[in-house]
Amino acid sequence: QVQLVESGGGLVQAGGSLRLSCAASGRTFSNYKMGWFRQAPGKEREFVAAISGSGGSTYYADSVKGRFTISRDNAKSTVYLQMNSLKPEDTAVYYCAAAYSFRLPTTTGAYDYWGQGTQVTVSS
Repeated sequence: QVQLVESGGGLVQAGGSLRLSCAASGRTFSNYKMGWFRQAPGKEREFVAAISGSGGSTYYADSVKGRFTISRDNAKSTVYLQMNSLKPEDTAVYYCAAAYSFRLPTTTGAYDYWGQGTQVTVSS
């Protein structure tokens, strides 16, 4: 089992920045690919970003490329999502997830463990 706890969400004006954190416990953190997803009201959960176990490979959704950065600190068992130039359409509950996979998964079904989510609200 892997337990994931997100933090860092909040209310920010358009153009602002937030950094989300996701602390993991329970298994060897570096064995897992980590991902961030988000879900806006009335919409399906969508992929945002993913990172390999070593942190050497990353992948982003087109909608956040160039604005968001995913990173990880394996010594702290924590993954981060730095969000810059935020837009109102980034408003959602953000979830981190862990996958025991050979690839960088981008679909919800490929992830084995999920956090409880943290709310991000971007005002215009």
